Amino acid sequence: MVLSADLITGVLSFLFTLLIFSYLLGDNPLFRIGVYIFVGVSSGYIAAVVFWQVIWPRLIYPLIFESISERGLLIVPLLGSVLIFMKISPRLANLGRIAMAFLVGVGAAVTIAGALTGTLIPQVLGTINAFDMVAASAHNINSFEVIFSGAFILAGTIFTLIYFHFGARPKADGSMQRFGMLEIFAWVGSIFIAITLGAVFAGVYAAALTALIERIASLFNFIGNFF
Repeated sequence: MVLSADLITGVLSFLFTLLIFSYLLGDNPLFRIGVYIFVGVSSGYIAAVVFWQVIWPRLIYPLIFESISERGLLIVPLLGSVLIFMKISPRLANLGRIAMAFLVGVGAAVTIAGALTGTLIPQVLGTINAFDMVAASAHNINSFEVIFSGAFILAGTIFTLIYFHFGARPKADGSMQRFGMLEIFAWVGSIFIAITLGAVFAGVYAAALTALIERIASLFNFIGNFF
């Protein structure tokens, strides 16, 4: 039974890999079949996870088995769920805007808070810590190296933030132009951004290349083991 399961898994993996690789020949029905199956399986898996980990334990089960006071707390999420389902009907779609507006507002608040606590504040703290002489001396790093690296990080942070400053004044021909120094600083910031995006792209490309090598190796291993 174990060998049979491994064989079925290997055959399916082999076939779907070939279906996806068929895109190298252009968009074709085989590639679409693979994509449709992948999207369908992913949607089904997500729906199952949402039902068993969110809807059932946090909504349906409390409504059936919990006390009346706890059921009363579920009126708001239950009402929101009903309003969202109203968007299925074109006539009642406007009722779903209330729940959707609430979800979008909460999502925006979470995104802003995440950007502050996960990106901006750590960047500020990282820039400050770059000048920490005590920590540098504990790792046998001289003060000149600390000042140079800290100044480079500080300059990159400031110039990158200036790049996203969109204040400008109109020129005689009607076009908009930043102030002279801001334009220079923004140009320097664009260099830091380009270096960052280049490094990110290199990482993504390396990960994709690793996945490609793994898939090709799995194809050869499957063919070798099968025959």
